Amino acid sequence: MPVFWLIDVNRDKRNLSLLQLPGEILGQGGDGQEALTLIARENWDLVMLDLMLPEIDGWSVCKEIRKNTTTPIIMLTARDAEMDRILGLDLGADDYVTKPFSPRELVARVKAVLRRSKSDPASINSATGSAINHPGIFIDPGSHQVLVNGQEVNLTPKEYDLLYHLARSPNRAFTRSELLEALWGYDYYGDARTVDTHVNRLRDKLVKVSGASSYIASVWGVGYKFEAGK
Repeated sequence: MPVFWLIDVNRDKRNLSLLQLPGEILGQGGDGQEALTLIARENWDLVMLDLMLPEIDGWSVCKEIRKNTTTPIIMLTARDAEMDRILGLDLGADDYVTKPFSPRELVARVKAVLRRSKSDPASINSATGSAINHPGIFIDPGSHQVLVNGQEVNLTPKEYDLLYHLARSPNRAFTRSELLEALWGYDYYGDARTVDTHVNRLRDKLVKVSGASSYIASVWGVGYKFEAGK
């Protein structure tokens, strides 16, 4: 049975046992520092993390968790700005739920994240696949290292998975729906803007190092492709 770690800044509302989640809530923390200390002691199946934590905010906690574990993370927050959601996902969160939320929606999202965590094709392939070497760019799946003209590019896990997925099929155009399903799972609740935002951030990082090419081209009316000859 899955075990959940729930971290919410509002201690009076931390008990979500009435939501009939598919598991047990065995851990609860009240601030970011407490969360990091207690999470390090156990192996958790899922973390529900409040964004607005005292001491250390939810973004920083998420980033620290991702340095040591791939435990699924759902962020809970009253902030619904698109860039807040994208930042959380970029830092390694698996989903982002805006308060006030429907109990049934949260349960559905928890179940979806747990399903994806048991089988994440993009992460598995990008971790165990073959190295990719195109003119000016080298992608090493073993170390998750990306070199552009010999210089390392610092990518988030999802940015890396996106780049690897595109680069292993050079010049093939992928639709946004295909990328969403491949990288976030068929039951992800987001939309095409999630793909666009990640592509834009990935392009910016590649251009800063290459000085010219982002390697990722837009295909009008379709989506995106990796241009191997760039």
